[in-house]
Amino acid sequence: MAGVMTGFGNFTHAVVRAIPSSLAKEALRMNVLDVDLVKAQREHEVYVGVLKHKLGLQVIELPADESLPDCVFVEDVAVVCGDTALITRPGAESRRKETEAMRRALKELDLNIVEMSDENATLDGGDVLFTGREFFVGLSKRTNQKGAEILADVFKDYAVSTVPVTDGLHLKSFCSMGGPGLIVIGTSEPAQKALKVFEKLKDHMLIPVSNMEKVKVDGALTCCSVLINKKPKV
Repeated sequence: MAGVMTGFGNFTHAVVRAIPSSLAKEALRMNVLDVDLVKAQREHEVYVGVLKHKLGLQVIELPADESLPDCVFVEDVAVVCGDTALITRPGAESRRKETEAMRRALKELDLNIVEMSDENATLDGGDVLFTGREFFVGLSKRTNQKGAEILADVFKDYAVSTVPVTDGLHLKSFCSMGGPGLIVIGTSEPAQKALKVFEKLKDHMLIPVSNMEKVKVDGALTCCSVLINKKPKV
């Protein structure tokens, strides 16, 4: 397993999706907060611009679907590791059609597609934290044990550990990868504490990006892209 960290955190492609107008009123949320749609769309444009122009990724932009108000949160519908993509079965039934556009996009990237078809399983990508060595899967309102077991079966080269998520929507609602070998965990003062950690990562570039509107519908920055490291064909 010594080599699995090689190149971890380096990506070539990102899949994103535009924000539908329906997000403001119809997106799922744990708290009732007013969303400024224009501001949300502007923040998302900046985010996509960072992926393209500052990180140099090839970005596949999927169109918004007004019948799927949460569709901007593409991370939940696919878990990609290496050349394999697991199409998930989101915990919220209203989101399951979001997988269709993602499946097409990942097929066009020539990834190996695995479908999560077990009707007893649920898995949101927001509950999946990949460290480069192992997976942590949050057992939450959206992800169950069966979903975690299917992920473990698909990505057999990696250990999979489950983590109970008793508060918040997803595992990655309060933690994320801060760099190779570093998990950043939020507290009641997540922004300041995370910022201090990131500032110590001299080998990594910190790019502040606003997410004030999407957070009102429980969306973090990681929710808004599926990152892929696609090896060139020899």
